[in-house]
Amino acid sequence: MGRFHLRKYCYLVLWAALLAAVAGVWFFGRGPEPLPEEGASPIPQASAAPSTPEEEGALVGVWVPYFSLNTAEHTQQAFEENFQTIAQTAQEKGANALFVHVRPFSDALYPSQYYPWSHILTGTQGQDPGFDPLEFMIETAHSLGMEFHAWLNPLRVKTAETPAALAENNPYVQLGEEYPQYFMECEGGVYLNPAYPAMRTLIADGAAEIAGNYEVDGIHFDDYFYPAEDPALDSAAYEAYAQSVEEPLPLLEWRAANINAMVSQVYESIKAVKPEVVFGISPQGNMQNDEAMGADVATWAAVPGYVDYLAPQLYYSFENEALPYQQALEEWAALPRHQGLELYAGLALYKAGTDADGGTWLLRDNIIALQAEAALNGGYQGVILYSSEYLEAEQAAKEVENAAALLGQY
Repeated sequence: MGRFHLRKYCYLVLWAALLAAVAGVWFFGRGPEPLPEEGASPIPQASAAPSTPEEEGALVGVWVPYFSLNTAEHTQQAFEENFQTIAQTAQEKGANALFVHVRPFSDALYPSQYYPWSHILTGTQGQDPGFDPLEFMIETAHSLGMEFHAWLNPLRVKTAETPAALAENNPYVQLGEEYPQYFMECEGGVYLNPAYPAMRTLIADGAAEIAGNYEVDGIHFDDYFYPAEDPALDSAAYEAYAQSVEEPLPLLEWRAANINAMVSQVYESIKAVKPEVVFGISPQGNMQNDEAMGADVATWAAVPGYVDYLAPQLYYSFENEALPYQQALEEWAALPRHQGLELYAGLALYKAGTDADGGTWLLRDNIIALQAEAALNGGYQGVILYSSEYLEAEQAAKEVENAAALLGQY
C-alpha cells in the first residue's frame, strides 16, 4: 500500500542526533527569503496540460479532523456510514491518502492501554463504543486503494471547553495531582509537558502502539506543540533545568530541544515495531511561528532520525501580504533535506471561495489547482488538502472540480 520503501538510515547519525536533541539541540537559523521581483506576477499561469512531477505517484492527501468524525447518533452504524462517505468522496475527488484524526485530546479512537476512548465516539470520554473505529477506517481506506495515516495531536489534553469532562484514565486525571509539573495550562487548556521523559515516553509509546497493532501506512503529527511563548507556561521545569547545568540554553532553544527529543523518540519507537510505517509532521507554514512553539523544522528536515516527511501548512493565497504562497513554497523547498525526506504542501481548501486573505481567494476558481501544480513541479512529492469538510462544500465546489482534474492524474 505505502508509497515509501524501507530506507537504510545511518544509525550512528541517528543516535548522534538523538543525543544532541536530549542534551540541547543545535538551532538552525534562517534569514528572510528575498521577495519576488517588483512587478512580477505572484501567480503561476496554468499549463496547457499539467506537468508530471519528477517522481511518479505523487501523494494526494486529505485531512479528516476529529469533528468530521462526530455524529449526532453516536452509534457504530452512524460512525461507519459517515466515514465511508468521507473516504469515498475523497477518492472520487482524486485523493489517494487520508490523514485521520485518531487522537485529538490525549484520547483514542481505538482501544488503547495509554489513553481513554475519545468522546467523539459516544459523547463521553472513556466510554467504550463497542467496536474498533480505527480498524474499520483503515480497512475502508485500503479497500478503496488509499493510504491511511493516523493523525495525532501529541501534547493536547483539553481546550477550555473540549472535552467537557475527562475520563478517570486520562493521563491528566491519573497524574495531575501528584505530578502537576508534567502538565502545562494555557487559557483554560491543558497540555502534556515534553520537558519530562515520562511524558515523551507516553507520547512515543502511544504512537508505537498504533504502528504495532494496526496496518497504518503512517503516523502523523499536526502543528500544535508549545501552546504559547509565555515563560510562565513551564517556568518550574525550566528553572529546574537551568539550575542543573552551568550554561543553560535560552528558553525557546530549550523548548525546541525538548520537542526534538520527543520527535526523535517517537520516530525510533515507531521504527522499532514496524519500520515500514512512515512518521511525518505538518508544521505551520510560517517558520517563525514554528520556532516560537518549539518546532525545529530545519533540524527535522536536515537530520535523519526525526521524520520521513514534512507537510507544511501553506495556507496562503498567492497575494497574501504577510507571506505569499509562492514565497512560502520556495522557502520550504530550499531547506537542506536529508536523503529520502519527502515534502508535501498543505493547501487551504477551507479558504476556497471565501473572502479570506483580503478577498484574494475570490479572484479565481482554480487557485488550489494552481497551487498543487506549483508544488508538484517545485520539488514537492505531494499535496494534502484541509479538509474533508470542504470537498463537497458549495463555497469550494468549482475549486474542487478544477483541482480534481489535475490531482486525479496522480
